Amino acid sequence: MTTPHDLTGRVADAPSDNWVYRALPRGVWPYAQLARWDRPIGWQLLMWPCFWSSALAANADVAPDGGFSLELKLIHLFLFFVGSVAMRGAGCTYNDLVDHKIDSEVARTRSRPLPSGRVTRLQAKLFLLAQALVGLWVLLQFNPFTIGLGFASLLIVAIYPFAKRFTDWPQFFLGLAFSWGALMGWAGVFGSLSWAPLWLYLAAVAWTVGYDTIYAHQDKEDDALVGVRSTARLFAENTKAWLSAIYGLTLLFLIFAFAAAHVSVLGYLGLFIAAIMLAWQILIIDIDNPDQCLRLFKFNGRVGFVIFLALVVSLVSHK
Repeated sequence: MTTPHDLTGRVADAPSDNWVYRALPRGVWPYAQLARWDRPIGWQLLMWPCFWSSALAANADVAPDGGFSLELKLIHLFLFFVGSVAMRGAGCTYNDLVDHKIDSEVARTRSRPLPSGRVTRLQAKLFLLAQALVGLWVLLQFNPFTIGLGFASLLIVAIYPFAKRFTDWPQFFLGLAFSWGALMGWAGVFGSLSWAPLWLYLAAVAWTVGYDTIYAHQDKEDDALVGVRSTARLFAENTKAWLSAIYGLTLLFLIFAFAAAHVSVLGYLGLFIAAIMLAWQILIIDIDNPDQCLRLFKFNGRVGFVIFLALVVSLVSHK
């Protein structure tokens, strides 16, 4: 059993038995919390569009002469994994710096490193820089077009933390930033873009709006008190209908992306499974049950894996 003393140094909404608290020295915990290493679902959701895009490009590049080598495919996936962890951590650290005062007023976020005083703003900024440098190293491993595309995302990333102050659709801005990998994987292969990654990007944006709306229902009462806007508050009791439309667009855009990249029929079978997983979320969601909303939000990590697996199976079937 975990005693109150054992919970010292944790944040209210983080799993108390995460590997961070078992493997890392206590002095490192606040930085791990700033980067959300104790909540891996975030970097996973950032990573999946990158993986989808790489696998989609591989499906479109199955020429008999070899094309994009398996070794290079695996290297790209590794780079996207490292980049997702680093940039998700940097984004969360930046977001916590921007939201320092708001987090102090919300019960779920009051125990985070900055509002609780366990990390100073200077320390958080230096940690942000270190993570950004890791992300830069990853980006520089790609071709010039992909490097330029990566830098282009920074404007959206910079705007997102402020979106909740001026629009009811901050989840849309999160989608624009979090889905950028849907363009990067394809660009890393071809050094250009085409309709397939653009459709994939739109699908990932819609998916992000959907799952982050579910996530935002945890905070809607606190958000209303401090004036933070969100699609959860906007959709309110109509959330199921909105999720049906948003997840419907996700699947439609994925079908367009699959068709443009000549994905095999086995890939569409995997997409059908993902559709069932999305529909299940809509069917059972209780927007007034924060614990269930968090579980459904995390469930989208499995949805991302299924879509990636569908593309891998399609690729194998092409060979």
